[in-house]
Amino acid sequence: MAIPHRGPAVKLTIESTTRVISVNGVPARVWEGTSEAGVPVYLAVTRVSVPEGADQSEFTRELQAHRAPSDAAVLCFPLRMVL
Repeated sequence: MAIPHRGPAVKLTIESTTRVISVNGVPARVWEGTSEAGVPVYLAVTRVSVPEGADQSEFTRELQAHRAPSDAAVLCFPLRMVL
């Protein structure tokens, strides 16, 4: 069941990187990308889920691919957060 949002949706295009940091003691992979308007964004992702019952095989394969982070993604999160 979808939860309705209360305003315009934000759409991002993101890619995972090889950089892993700690967020409140939890490992988080740094993802980077852009908004629909082209604004650079950096995310610290601790969990990704596929709906129960959905075929996860392709997503699992895709999730194994990581690229090196850009300099901006490295600088975005403090060094003390890097695992």
